[in-house]
Amino acid sequence: MKPADLVFLGGTVLTMDAARSRATALAVTGDRITAVGHQEVREYIGPGTELVDLSGKALLPGFQDAHVHAAAAGVELGACDLTGTTDLNEYLRRVAAYATAHPEREWITGSGWSLESFPGGMPTRAQLDSVVADRPVYLTNRDHHGGWANSRALEIAGLTADTPEPPDGRIERESDGTPTGMLQEGATDLVERFVPPITPAERLAGLLRAQAVLHALGITGWQEAIVGPYGDAFDCAAAYLDAAERGLLTGRVTGAQWWEREQGVEQIPAMIQRRKDFAVGRFRLDTVKIMLDGIAENQTAAMTAPYKDSKGCCTTNTGLSFIDPAALRSHVTDLDANDFQVHFHALGDRAVREALDAIESALHTNGPRGNRHLLAHLQVIHADDIPRFHHLGAIANLQPLWAAHEPQLDDLTLPFLGGDLPTRQYLFGDLARAGATLACGSDWPVSDPNPLAGIHTAVNRATPGSTLPPLLPAQRLDLMTTLAAYTAGSAHANRRDDTGTLRTGLLADLVILDRDPFTVAPNEIADITVAETYVGGARVYGRE
Repeated sequence: MKPADLVFLGGTVLTMDAARSRATALAVTGDRITAVGHQEVREYIGPGTELVDLSGKALLPGFQDAHVHAAAAGVELGACDLTGTTDLNEYLRRVAAYATAHPEREWITGSGWSLESFPGGMPTRAQLDSVVADRPVYLTNRDHHGGWANSRALEIAGLTADTPEPPDGRIERESDGTPTGMLQEGATDLVERFVPPITPAERLAGLLRAQAVLHALGITGWQEAIVGPYGDAFDCAAAYLDAAERGLLTGRVTGAQWWEREQGVEQIPAMIQRRKDFAVGRFRLDTVKIMLDGIAENQTAAMTAPYKDSKGCCTTNTGLSFIDPAALRSHVTDLDANDFQVHFHALGDRAVREALDAIESALHTNGPRGNRHLLAHLQVIHADDIPRFHHLGAIANLQPLWAAHEPQLDDLTLPFLGGDLPTRQYLFGDLARAGATLACGSDWPVSDPNPLAGIHTAVNRATPGSTLPPLLPAQRLDLMTTLAAYTAGSAHANRRDDTGTLRTGLLADLVILDRDPFTVAPNEIADITVAETYVGGARVYGRE
């Protein structure tokens, strides 16, 4: 018997393997797991074996994030960062401080502000003008579906009362038609096209910055949910290729190529070529991201019932379908035939139905090809569509941190939803009971990338530290189901079949938690911390 390179002893091993859910020891040789068990694993200890004493800690498969914008998040951490607060005065202080610290910057850019910080979710150009008037300022909100610009940025972009509305967005306006400084959805491109491009060095630095953050949270692999020209920060394929070729990419990354919704199937040949060209090391580009709708807060999420206005009266607005449903079915069928996984942004229940219809069309035409199409966000799902996830093999890609009461939901969303939609928020429990395959992602930088915070919220239906009541408590997930979604489920979604569980022969992508999550109270799950993270048997976080 060849001695192992690593042997973990003295704790709990949570395998996420239904056939053998718990063990107390695990051996690693090279980048693979060579033994899982108990005292018998000691037979793998040799003179050169490194022993890792768990000291009562828990060893699990590394977490995987099935929907994240890591490269953009890393770039934004190096820009004007507005995360971590919802106070307008603090936003303005940070903008002013960043502008003072960076006199060389032609534009002041950044991200992270919250809609809840402003009446009706609407910031104004005048607020930014009060701290920076001589240079353009452009700041995306935390969900990246809106932008906040000062007067100088609007002037450079040529936005006036006479500027027509884009077909896939909205320019918020004053009573005389003058732009307020708030841009929704596709209208953001009207300013973003003038922002100086991010340099290759900045992209690579941002990617590596984000990778370090994710490894510190126990994340060993992720799906980069947009790779392409959806805003400059998301065009990160070259950075991933550079990192992979130089051996700097330690995470296992599946990239989702951005689908240009103004185009059609003519873009598929170039996607096939990029899939081939960018398959290097731990990076691959074999998924396509299609954004079907917007978000509920600005009433662009596609719903089956019309939104209400501020007085509670029914409107004619049911949100936006960014792609014609018939065209979508054709596009998805062609992508599936070329063995691309399709990753849908589907937030409203009409968008969810349109995505499922497209998957069903592809299955009918092509037969089952095992491409594991997935729908992300799923804020609202019609009852009739819940069982379709299981029947079609569609993966439910959940963002658990959103499934809780908080001001953006309670003040800017629920009062404006029509019909029974307010009672159909983030139906995780219904999906699980219907047999859907669950995966989990953070959508960072939209929300916290910490899997333990997400697990806490999925189990409690309340965010860590919240004093608000749980959101639709019948939709809670149990701890095992949630852990499986963050490990085996997300590995399945990322098409990384040799990860996600701890079994002999699989890759040694591991996380050590400071305690067994099954030994803590549900309201203490978020207090668990990551001690160490390993990818392919190599330590990428901890013990330094």
